[in-house]
Amino acid sequence: MRGGGGGKLGVMSYLARAREVFDVELAALKSVRGLLDESFDRAVEMIVATMAQRGKIIVVGIGKSGNVGGKIAATLTSTGSTSVVLNSVDALHGDLGIVNDGDVVLALSYSGESEELVSLAPALKRFAVKIIAITGGIKSSLAGYSDVVLNVKVPREACPFNLAPTSSTTAMLVMGDALAMAVLEARGFKEADFARRHPAGAIGRAMLLKVGDIMRTGERNAIAREDLTVEQALLVMTKAKSGSLSIVNARGKLTGVFTDGDLRRLMAADRAGCFDKPLAAVMTRNPIAIREDALAAAALKIFDERNIDDLIVVNARKEPVGLIDSQDLPKLKIM
Repeated sequence: MRGGGGGKLGVMSYLARAREVFDVELAALKSVRGLLDESFDRAVEMIVATMAQRGKIIVVGIGKSGNVGGKIAATLTSTGSTSVVLNSVDALHGDLGIVNDGDVVLALSYSGESEELVSLAPALKRFAVKIIAITGGIKSSLAGYSDVVLNVKVPREACPFNLAPTSSTTAMLVMGDALAMAVLEARGFKEADFARRHPAGAIGRAMLLKVGDIMRTGERNAIAREDLTVEQALLVMTKAKSGSLSIVNARGKLTGVFTDGDLRRLMAADRAGCFDKPLAAVMTRNPIAIREDALAAAALKIFDERNIDDLIVVNARKEPVGLIDSQDLPKLKIM
């Protein structure tokens, strides 16, 4: 039953319906993937050529397709391919002014017969532009006006009545993502380029900041020689308010690390004698470290991949010059 009681049977039926929607849309994507052909290559080449001539991508659509088009335009722009959304209705009332010769038009309509879009196509063809259609109607009116047609025909919608755009809009969105990623690669777009376009976001900060910009230094960076005892090391850690200690040899090179976790394990094994032991006997050798000139994003990756709370920062001479505490990262807004 699906009634309003909210009992176990009702919840399970909702879950079953959700899984069915996922299954239908996954099957639709696999079907559309099988329709990919050389038309996709031609579409990518058109966009790359347009970008090389400092043109832009004009995305048009109506209704749900228009909503998807807005997201595709945003993805293209954020990955280095300048894109704008043209309202299909307003276009014929002056907004065609954003169209220039040499632009490429990305037109979205699942049926390919949307009245507003079909009415707009002849006006667009008066410009020296290329039209790429994303449609399920490969023999539609829109397809007839287009230079390249990307087929997104799906077996069925996830809607139980096969009416509400669901699988079809998902297929359009993924086709747009595929275009954006292929164009990104073809144009040699790099991580640094992405960061330049996202300076205010967590991704941008992580890509633009260096490790040296976010590390703890000075008194907050606990460092001790190998010959210090555990008791002496604890005083250094306490003063720095740090949960770890970088350990160096007589030449100041990083040789190990000692953490509060190491201390707890030592105390569990030998509570009475652990404080008199030299750090050289209890430290973890060859600790994970990162160069101060590395990107903050590289530090984030290490934290994600390795089960550590602190990351030692070294200079070119392998001397510890700083420390990144995982607890600092949320405050730095780079994760």
